[in-house]
Amino acid sequence: MPTALLFRFSSPGPWGKQLTEHASALAHDIAQEPGLLWKIWLENRETGHAGGVYLFADGAAAELYREKHERRLSAMGLTEIMAHAFAVNTALSALTMAGAALGAPRAATAMAAAAS
Repeated sequence: MPTALLFRFSSPGPWGKQLTEHASALAHDIAQEPGLLWKIWLENRETGHAGGVYLFADGAAAELYREKHERRLSAMGLTEIMAHAFAVNTALSALTMAGAALGAPRAATAMAAAAS
């Protein structure tokens, strides 16, 4: 079952383009994680928080990554690390246009096909 993993932690930056430059190698490393389908990078300069939303193929892959990434973030000196895993309701997610990320057609396309 697909599993979403949400990370949030305090961060002094960098932000925006500087974060992109600074974390490019990390992004390439994360992209190679077993079971990772995608990641969305999150940043909030005003509150001093960063994080990510990840989609993994299954809970086991998400849990292995959670443990690895918590250690990595701590080693980087980041604090207030929170990580939460969630089972993904694929049927409802497809209705709200997450189908492409989950390998399913968009809800409107699927409903039109079913009606024909």
